[in-house]
Amino acid sequence: MNAVVDTSVFISSLLKKQGVPAQVLDAWRAQLFQIVTSPAIVEEVRTTMTYSRIRRRYPVRDEDVEELLSLLLSLATVVPGVADVRDASIRDPKDEIILACLLEADVDVLITSDDDLLVLGNYRGIPIVTPRQFLRDYLQLSS
Repeated sequence: MNAVVDTSVFISSLLKKQGVPAQVLDAWRAQLFQIVTSPAIVEEVRTTMTYSRIRRRYPVRDEDVEELLSLLLSLATVVPGVADVRDASIRDPKDEIILACLLEADVDVLITSDDDLLVLGNYRGIPIVTPRQFLRDYLQLSS
């Protein structure tokens, strides 16, 4: 099974090591599914983790961020993420990078905690689900 994982899930997995988003990434590390990502998503994770408001509030080490990014670039399938998604009725234009990756990848699902994406329900027939829904409905794991 292949999935695009939104930036919100990566960030949450770094901030709360025992949370549901972290469980999604643990399932990926256990090779229960394959992540498909793009350079723009990887860069968004890197940039978001430099925000001072996050660093002041959470004890995230640079090494943890770099380890995740390195794993993504070496183990995930990376697509260019430049597909035209201007037809999407999205509330946040910054989410276009997620939908572009979704279109270019042969994936079964988009995993996100972002309400602006979740409200769509699906994009071009690809379901958009929360991390908890993914663990329960796609991997049959309890969170």
